[in-house]
Amino acid sequence: MRINKPKFWDQKISLFSLILFPLAILVKLIIGFKKRIVKSEKFNLPVICIGNIYLGGTGKTPTAILIANELVKIGKKPFIVRKYYADQEDEYDLIREHYKYLSVNLKRSEAILDAENKSCDSVILDDGFQDYKIQKDLNIICFNQNQLIGNGMVIPSGPLRESLAALEDAQIVIINGKKNLEFEQKILKYNKNLEIFYSNYYPINSGEFKKKRLLAVAGIANPKNFFDLLLEEGLDIEKKMGFPDHYQFSKSEISNIVKYAEERNLQIVMTEKDYFKIKKFNYNEIKYLRIILKIENCEKLIKLISDKYD
Repeated sequence: MRINKPKFWDQKISLFSLILFPLAILVKLIIGFKKRIVKSEKFNLPVICIGNIYLGGTGKTPTAILIANELVKIGKKPFIVRKYYADQEDEYDLIREHYKYLSVNLKRSEAILDAENKSCDSVILDDGFQDYKIQKDLNIICFNQNQLIGNGMVIPSGPLRESLAALEDAQIVIINGKKNLEFEQKILKYNKNLEIFYSNYYPINSGEFKKKRLLAVAGIANPKNFFDLLLEEGLDIEKKMGFPDHYQFSKSEISNIVKYAEERNLQIVMTEKDYFKIKKFNYNEIKYLRIILKIENCEKLIKLISDKYD
């Protein structure tokens, strides 16, 4: 599912968001109706959902991988579960690169049942907070400091998949970025019992790109987050190329990007997610920024999750 996010979603209330507001009201009504009529299915093992309310780019998948690996350290065997989309095959390969137990299906419920049959003891649902057919034992909602909730409006007026009132169904929030007490107070108004954690990305190979002029390429929901991370490392970005989320690069596109970089003596650097999409083209000139995700007070977070096994 390709996302090309309009700029006004992350700005103050604009004419476009006001024009689309009636449609946003309709979306909210449809969501409320679905929540009332859809019967959720209970499974035989804990279902830990890593979801979001802001549409895309909140770090769900890296968070799911980190939590899965941390649970393995304490003797658990979770499966990561994803809904299948044809344009996300490379993303599934990327998950398997970091965590081997992955179940993918057109229906999340079928993927969960497949995981059960493979003797796992829990499921980490990577996305699916808005899948009301699945009963979750724990909901973890991710936000990114650069976008948070954008203009605060529901699609198509804004970037929210549903209103912040949905936080009533969550137990944990993870904010990727610096501590933000103002935002904490905002979301706690919807659910005073939320446990709030912070995560951050740490590049581990930025030294490769020091003293080089970079052509930065990102086909993710919020390319600016990647570009900002490079700048925070003190790297010199000569040219930025942003593409929609889950963008599928053709070989000719990559060839043109490589040619552009060679003519200007630029080093191409991509996100790891994008690199996995294009590595089949065998362009050795293209590098990617390797990052690790760390969650503050991770031990407390894993304890809250492991309590759901009891």
